[in-house]
Amino acid sequence: MSDATLEAEERPRKRAPWGVIALVLLTGLALIRNGSGEFDVGPPQPAAAAKADTRTPPKITPKAPGPLPFSLVDRIRIPAIRVDAPLMEVGLDSDGWVEAPPPEDPNLAGWFTGGVSPGEKGTSVIVGHVDNMRGPAVFYGLGSLKKGNHIEVRRQDGRTAVFKIYGIDVFEKKNFPGERVYRSTGAPELRVITCGGGFSKRNGYDGNVVVFARLDAVR
Repeated sequence: MSDATLEAEERPRKRAPWGVIALVLLTGLALIRNGSGEFDVGPPQPAAAAKADTRTPPKITPKAPGPLPFSLVDRIRIPAIRVDAPLMEVGLDSDGWVEAPPPEDPNLAGWFTGGVSPGEKGTSVIVGHVDNMRGPAVFYGLGSLKKGNHIEVRRQDGRTAVFKIYGIDVFEKKNFPGERVYRSTGAPELRVITCGGGFSKRNGYDGNVVVFARLDAVR
């Protein structure tokens, strides 16, 4: 690892206040709609049994691992849906929207650097496309996940943060509950987000599938 990389790892990053981040995400994630939606069978949608009362997240247990320090990230793995994808950093574009990974690469996800890194105290956010013009993309199967499934995020500090899913839901973009999705619960949490809901050629997908997960282990 180079000295420059070490400096980047050790240097604290200035982050916007949560309220600003939530407002940005609330509007910006609406841009993650580049999927075509023009296939015989659309992406799976969350089952009713997978939903959780995310207004009252699960209590922090004594066995829960403590928060990790800041680190850049490398990959995301979701074994239940065979996701194993590199992570790129995404921020805001020139219009102030959250950037999405390039749709041309179907196996690529993005970590939003305006929030915390996965494993830090707070809510980290990873986004990706559900499909593109050629077919399913990295998070096509996100809506089929179940409570208890795990999400692994490999960090550049050598640790892997393992998150346990406690809820999956789909929200209309026009009524997206930003505070409910992005607020800090006092524990290291992760949100994985892609497009979902209904689709029209004029407006694209009308919703976002959101996976709610909490840090469960560190390897």
